Amino acid sequence: MGPEVIFYSLAILLVLVVLGVHIGVALGVASVIGVYLSYGSVEIALYILGSTAYDAIRTDALAVIPLFMLMGEIISRSGAARDLYLLCDRAMRRMPGRLAAATVLGNAAFAAVSGVAIASAATFSRIAYPEMRRLGYKRSYAVGVIAGSGSLGMLIPPSVLMIVWAILTEGSVGALFLGGVVPGLLLGSAFIAYCAIAAIRNPELAPPTDTRHERDRPAGEARSELVSGLGIIALIFVVLGGIWLGVFTPTEAAGFGALGSLVVGLAKGMRWHDFIEAIYNAGRSTAPIMFLLITGSMYSRLLAVSGGINLIQELFFGAGLGPFGIIVIMTIIWLALGTLIDSISDILLTIPIFVPIAIAAGFDPIAFAIYGILIIEAGLLTPPMGLLIFTVKASVPDPDVTLQEIFRGAIPYWIVMIGVAISILVFPGLAAWLPGTVLQ
Repeated sequence: MGPEVIFYSLAILLVLVVLGVHIGVALGVASVIGVYLSYGSVEIALYILGSTAYDAIRTDALAVIPLFMLMGEIISRSGAARDLYLLCDRAMRRMPGRLAAATVLGNAAFAAVSGVAIASAATFSRIAYPEMRRLGYKRSYAVGVIAGSGSLGMLIPPSVLMIVWAILTEGSVGALFLGGVVPGLLLGSAFIAYCAIAAIRNPELAPPTDTRHERDRPAGEARSELVSGLGIIALIFVVLGGIWLGVFTPTEAAGFGALGSLVVGLAKGMRWHDFIEAIYNAGRSTAPIMFLLITGSMYSRLLAVSGGINLIQELFFGAGLGPFGIIVIMTIIWLALGTLIDSISDILLTIPIFVPIAIAAGFDPIAFAIYGILIIEAGLLTPPMGLLIFTVKASVPDPDVTLQEIFRGAIPYWIVMIGVAISILVFPGLAAWLPGTVLQ
């Protein structure tokens, strides 16, 4: 059977997803059937996909995922994330909507040691929301900034999405890490600007507080915040600075980052069972990602052996869409999928098809990757099934918060994300100018 087999396998995949089958299982089943239809032999199909699965997980680049997961778990459990939030709050105490701005800044810093948007949203739902409500912040404004700024976890390196993207495209993890720095800072700055402008225009969203009457910090609290702040800054320097300076590969940087988080955890007084629980949680988060990577690699192999990629490219370019039309279609698909499935599954389904088309259309591969990650993350805020919205709903310690309030509060951040994504396409140098992006 020719390249048209890809359409049969896609139909099978979509049917399974609609029926509620786990996306990893659906990818595996569709891949096996597709390769079988291509070769007409079960033995050949199983051999090809078996070797693909083995190759997918034997690369040492995958070690960065559990290591970064562990680093984020330890920082979260140590209490350093809360201290980080308080430090950011004090640094912005004279800014309108300061707690919301502190949430964005804290999320940005936490993202640099966790790499997972869901973890950021869950952590700051428990930390920032009670403080904002205590000072009279409007509920939709408070939950909106938590959901919106949680997306920084997938753009500011280290990012699990960037790692998965690089592995699927056989690109450089370090190049994507460095390419996400400027867009991440740009997005975070835009979020902070919105928080302040919204608070100025409508003081009911974030009532101003008189900082002169706030109680002084106890010596122990100040010392704890200092340890957390310096520890997280040191981790960021080790991970990103090491990659930037060429001292570490991304895998080595992840190892040193995980080791550094252990030091921070010990300094914060973590107990043995806390470390064990952090390891277990990191494993629970990593295992599904590894399974998805295996089945995603099988799906990519199906596209390659069937000639499906070439066929889809011919359909795109044969329709006379041009680069603008192509990117619009990709964006719509990413946003639509983001309302139904998680970010990693979104990447696994689309990247093997979209990246070759984008490169053939003349897009810079680093800038296109950052654009794609931004749009995919925006999909997590898109109604009716944005995953970040449901994460905040499940994590926030207020049963009265509704999904409608979270969606309404997150809409401005969704708009900002789309705007920053478009700026990356218009000015690709924002992502690709760094000299480190040539590193492999």
